[in-house]
Amino acid sequence: MTKDRSILVTGGAGFIGSHLVDKLIESNRVTVLDNFSSGKMEFVENHISNPNFSLIEADLLDQEAIEAALEGKDLVFHLAANPDVKIGAEDTRTHLDQNVIATYNVLESMRKKGVLEICFTSTSTVYGEARIVPTPEDYGPLLPISLYGASKLACEALISAYCHTFEMRSWIYRFANIVGERGTHGVLVDFINKLEKNPNELEILGSGRQRKSYLEVHDCVDAMILSLERSRDLVNAFNIGSFDSVDVTEIADVVVEKMNLDDVKYRYTGGIEGRGWKGDVKTMLLSIEAMEKLGWKPNHNSRQSIEAAVEALLNSR
Repeated sequence: MTKDRSILVTGGAGFIGSHLVDKLIESNRVTVLDNFSSGKMEFVENHISNPNFSLIEADLLDQEAIEAALEGKDLVFHLAANPDVKIGAEDTRTHLDQNVIATYNVLESMRKKGVLEICFTSTSTVYGEARIVPTPEDYGPLLPISLYGASKLACEALISAYCHTFEMRSWIYRFANIVGERGTHGVLVDFINKLEKNPNELEILGSGRQRKSYLEVHDCVDAMILSLERSRDLVNAFNIGSFDSVDVTEIADVVVEKMNLDDVKYRYTGGIEGRGWKGDVKTMLLSIEAMEKLGWKPNHNSRQSIEAAVEALLNSR
């Protein structure tokens, strides 16, 4: 376990970020920087009285705020981003500002303050529609089909360039779909919200046959920390996901079952080529052999991850 470090977590009041903070605070000094656009105070309020925890409400477009937050830090976990893949088809600027420019500001602030290590949460969408499934980290060319995926790939490129130019070190995590307690967006939250409004019918975007990998959030956090401890290249890139995948209709079945509903009619929107939205990758399964070689494997498969996440989300409502 990473110990006795002074760590800045951007987006630390968000879904994955708050679970990461829960783990890091056990043996480190942690500062969360969050603008609370999607993060929630309730996710971190249990740490407020901890002398090893501090909270800064600020935006990553404010470089002075980042530099102030970096004072005395030796490691950054950069999770803050706009995670809404669909929005890119309507607003082409959001992912540039909130993902790319925000990441540049973090890197530039780190350079100025002499903070040399960064862990970055990327995404499986950087691979686009990969021809090799399961998809390994060295797959190429990387041709994302969403502006979100493009923005994350641009962030990866900036991080790599800063590492090689300014003698920094990085860990890049390409996530499958991460689900669990405190989830604020994504297909599970969408299905639960829809079924609470209308328990007789569920709208499913696309064909329902889109098939992807899912991972429970605690497994994800364990993988992030383990790879930080056991890999020391200049740029370390790892897929983090499960061994298998499920389709959207199976996810709907799990949600309906966990909500104790009967005779729910599924209504599929169809969409372009069966996609849920423009930029939706229809098939995603990551190779996690690199993480296995470090000694990690997930405790949950995709269906188990979804079942645990749905139960947690329902219990929190």
